[in-house]
Amino acid sequence: MVLKPSLTALQVMHDAPVIPVIVLSDVAHAVPMARALLAGGIRMLEVTLRTPQALECMAAITREVPQAVVGAGTVRTAADAKAAMAAGARFAVSPGYTPMLGQACRELGLPLLPGVATGSEIMQCLEDGFTELKFFPAMQAGGVAMLKAWSGPFADVRFCPTGGVTPNNSAELLALPNVVCVGGSWLVPTDAVSQGDWARVTQLALAARALG
Repeated sequence: MVLKPSLTALQVMHDAPVIPVIVLSDVAHAVPMARALLAGGIRMLEVTLRTPQALECMAAITREVPQAVVGAGTVRTAADAKAAMAAGARFAVSPGYTPMLGQACRELGLPLLPGVATGSEIMQCLEDGFTELKFFPAMQAGGVAMLKAWSGPFADVRFCPTGGVTPNNSAELLALPNVVCVGGSWLVPTDAVSQGDWARVTQLALAARALG
């Protein structure tokens, strides 16, 4: 049985110019961080499955900050997708793509932004019905030049470049017609999170929101 998602990948991408890529190792930071990002106009929150606390952080945000839309990053397997959705994730982002992962997300009704770095990977995603993709690692894999090259053969694809994206290069990426948004970790600096400097996170979110 394939469930119909309540959200589409394109809606996730269009919500703001930047999707924050979040790594949390302390559940106590999850809710105040989410509130700080929301105060800056960023509500699509990609919490990566890179720490043992990630799922608990997603659940805390979902429970206590319902205005935020929690997503799961670093989703690599069907089991990851199921666990993330059980924790409250409403979209998934993967560093790469497999047909098995794509099928699992379709069956769950979980919008997926699959990661691609080559033309062949884009073609596999297109075969499986995915037209909104994460370009990862974006700057290491060709950045603006690669996205311009892809705009010809893959004119029907929209990208969210992630990996090496900063406030200094994001405007150039966002100016490309095939880029809808970018993903970046600079909105939630490790030192700001560890120190509880939520005002700084809000200011970074406001600046990111203004990029659009």
